[in-house]
Order: sequence, then C-alpha cells, then structure tokens
Amino acid sequence: MRISAAVSGALAVLLLVLVAVGWPPLLSLDREISEALHRSALAEPGFTHLNRILTDWVWDPWTMRALAAVAVGWLWWRRERLLALWVAGASLLTVGLQQGVKAAVDRPRPSWPDPVDSANYSAFPSGHVMTATVTCGLLLWVLALHWHEGRRGWGTLAGVAVVSVVGVGWTRVYLGVHWPSDVVGGWLLGWACVAAAIVTYRAAVARRPGAGPGQNGGSRMGDRR
Repeated sequence: MRISAAVSGALAVLLLVLVAVGWPPLLSLDREISEALHRSALAEPGFTHLNRILTDWVWDPWTMRALAAVAVGWLWWRRERLLALWVAGASLLTVGLQQGVKAAVDRPRPSWPDPVDSANYSAFPSGHVMTATVTCGLLLWVLALHWHEGRRGWGTLAGVAVVSVVGVGWTRVYLGVHWPSDVVGGWLLGWACVAAAIVTYRAAVARRPGAGPGQNGGSRMGDRR
C-alpha cells in the first residue's frame, strides 16, 4: 500500500506540473477528446440528461460526503472511534487538498458556445472525481475490515464502487465541464489520499496494541496494492 500511495502521488504531481506549465501534447489531447464528446452530448440530448442526473445527484460530492458521514456514524456507534476519526479526517483533508490544488493551478474549465452543463471554480483536479474516489475507496476499506469470508456480495460492492468512480469521471468530461486530465488528476490524487489514509492508520494502530477487532488495517482491500 505504501508503494501504491507513493506511485499515485508521484503521478499526480507529474500531471499537475504538466497541466500547470501547459504542456502542448496534453492540452491538445484534452481538447480533441473534449470536442468529440461535446459533439456527442449535443447530438444525444436524452443521454446527456441521464449524465446530468448521475453527476448532479447519484455521484454528486454531497452524496458521497453523506455516505462517508453514515460510515463514520456507524463506526462511532460500534465504538471504533479511531477508525471513525480516520475516515472523517481523510475525507476532510481531501476537501482541503482539492481546494488548495484548484487554487494553485487555477485552470480554466472548457468553454463552449453551446454548453450542455455548467460548473464553478477551477478545473484541476475534478472535485466530483476526487471526492468519489476517496469516498468509495474508504468505504471499501472499512467494509473489508469487517467482511467475513463466508459472506457473498463483495464483488458486487466493489463493482458498484468502480463503476461510480469511473462513471463520474465520464460524466464530467461528457458534459463539457472538465478536461480529461482533470479527471485523471482526480483519480490519482483521490487514490493517493485513500492509500495514505490506510498506511497511516496501520501505523497508528501498530502503536496501540489491543485496539480492538476490525482495527488492524488488514483484510482484503488493506492487503492489496
């Protein structure tokens, strides 16, 4: 997990630098993909409306934060206070990191003469994508810590999380409110935050022997890289 955190963080920083300096090949690819998808969005109003529902309601950052809050409340009720605080802290720190990077890069969003949607603030990284990545990653981790091997449905839950993280990225580019590299940046930074949360939680628990069941940082997702 340390390697995963380091690699995703390094790639996120590299992409951030390329966006900040305006690397022509990246900007050209962003523009080419965005223009093609915008033409499709204009030609398919029904599908465009579906994408707006998904991005504005199902995968909206406030929906994701509500899910994280439910998880924190559940953990607190179970008296797993350290894990609850870790999930809450990682979620809040992600918001701060996201806003800080947006302000530092200050990248303009795509601009269209015939927009199908609108959004505020700077473009890089995508807040929708970063929030969904962190929330889904943290929720899968928490579930993995409490999942019994005999239970079914893990694959379904993991599939829903992956579809949500990938799907929200698609909607942001398809609706013309983000460049593709904004979405990739959200994925990389979001996963770096999840991996860092898992690594630091394990270290904290290691210094507190006997912390209690479900707080050893292991289980399925915690052992994966």
